[in-house]
Amino acid sequence: MPTSHSTETRQGADTDPPTRLLRRWDAGAPDAVSPLPAGPGRRCWRVDTAAGTFFLREYAEPDRRRVLFQHTVTAALDAAGLPVLAPLPARTGRTLVTAAGRGYVLYPWVGGRGRGGLELTFGGCEALGALLGRLHAALDELTAPVQQSMLVPTPRAADAAAAVEAMLADVPGDGDGTDFDALTARRLRERRDLLAEFAGHQPPDIEVSTVGHLHGSFHGGHLRYGGSGNVTAVLGWDGLTTGPVAGEVVRSAARLFACDDERGLDLDRVQVFVRGHRSAYPLDAGQIQAAVHREWWERLCDVAPLRHRYLGEDGAGGRGPASLVAWWSAQLDRTLDAFAAPYTDASADAYADAADDDHAYG
Repeated sequence: MPTSHSTETRQGADTDPPTRLLRRWDAGAPDAVSPLPAGPGRRCWRVDTAAGTFFLREYAEPDRRRVLFQHTVTAALDAAGLPVLAPLPARTGRTLVTAAGRGYVLYPWVGGRGRGGLELTFGGCEALGALLGRLHAALDELTAPVQQSMLVPTPRAADAAAAVEAMLADVPGDGDGTDFDALTARRLRERRDLLAEFAGHQPPDIEVSTVGHLHGSFHGGHLRYGGSGNVTAVLGWDGLTTGPVAGEVVRSAARLFACDDERGLDLDRVQVFVRGHRSAYPLDAGQIQAAVHREWWERLCDVAPLRHRYLGEDGAGGRGPASLVAWWSAQLDRTLDAFAAPYTDASADAYADAADDDHAYG
């Protein structure tokens, strides 16, 4: 029978990359290789050598074409002076190294800290929006054109309502469960009622808008900030995709500036973020409002966060707290106007005044 020590040793070895793998890069002999937290089915490490510190990422089953396209794009963005990490080429010149059927990519280590969107000053929000706009502009310049007419399927309220009914059937009835069961039933009934109330507000399947290559997951968890408050790195490029640019602006703002309580979205920060994006990648108010309408609707019809929060199932998705849906539904007209406000002439004067008067500007 193996001893406890031998078991720990074997488990530790399972978390290490192949012994000779790091010799494929000119990074020096590793002094320390430390596993880092990663998502399910993923592994990554911090690698310390005399030459510096690096980040090693493993792909269990790499989609070679997709990974190499991502590397081409991020290297081009890095060369253009944007805060994006380019993968380091191995001695062979390849950025994706394979060993035992798995793929490995080495990056320079990036310092800095994470910051939530609600921690940012208004000036920081505007700068962050401008950074996303510069990324969109550079992606347009550095990648092949994307077809400018896209079919974007729209979720159906009836399907979401049916899913909610099925979930309700699994929750103990009144008096038969815990207080949490009662809360779960209340939240599910609330969503069912909202789906019925707003069933006639479904956006169209086809929208004519500016489309392009997108980061795909631009939010606080993928941003690192330096001591001066500037963004030192935009991470998370595995989500690189194509779609409406306005959609990414709205999704990013909703992720960055959502409160975890009844306050919903911080619309003041949303507006300066959109204003910053407009300065680097102008769209128009109609596209922004259409994207707000669609993002609200998709959140309304997305029951995955409810399954995760109240039934303990995996797959919460990346849309943030489910509680935001009720607030957004009650404030739909207000959010449509607020997101588009930076595209009106009157808002520019309002921001000019606020910059001097509001302490959140910095």
